Amino acid sequence: MDPWPLRHLVLRTPRLELRPDDDEGLHELVEVAKQGVHDPEEMPFLVPWTDWVRDDGGFGMIKHYWGARSAFAAGDWTINFLARREGRVIGMQEVSAKDFGVLREVSTGSWLGLEHQGGGIGTEMRIAVLQFAFDHLGADVARSAAWLGNHASHRVSEKLGYVHDGTTCAAPRGQRLEHVRLRLDKENFVRPEWNVAVEGLAECVRLITS
Repeated sequence: MDPWPLRHLVLRTPRLELRPDDDEGLHELVEVAKQGVHDPEEMPFLVPWTDWVRDDGGFGMIKHYWGARSAFAAGDWTINFLARREGRVIGMQEVSAKDFGVLREVSTGSWLGLEHQGGGIGTEMRIAVLQFAFDHLGADVARSAAWLGNHASHRVSEKLGYVHDGTTCAAPRGQRLEHVRLRLDKENFVRPEWNVAVEGLAECVRLITS
């Protein structure tokens, strides 16, 4: 058995290649984050990690992704896909699950460097992992969330078929904000004309789907 079968996993879309994070790619990702991810006046993330990345040089980012990798377990996992365009790291697409073999649910989250936003790349990344989850892993439900005022994220979710699934509140910068939960059932997924190409799944499918 391969000690880390996820190293063989690849998702390919019309413009992107997504692979589980590796150390060299994470260093590239830190540099993308340092160049900016969002308007500094706003905080799109539940954990305000972009407020810290310049101060600690990306140390916290690296630890976070290492931690997710080391905590990976059968049926209870997070895969952080490095998104590359023309060989260059441009952002991160996460897909995670708990008790996947029973619940058949995944959650997703993502971010892109500022210079790569606005061209549909974020939508393409999310479609890639949704097709991966629904068509290759056997998921029935995908969940996501975004702040009430994050209109770009909500537009992506709406056009893919997500529906409102309640709210929670949090204060990432000490100010109360409303976090909107979103749910997508497999049968309601609005699919594009293309299909994601998946390589290397056979080596790790049992670990992911148990």
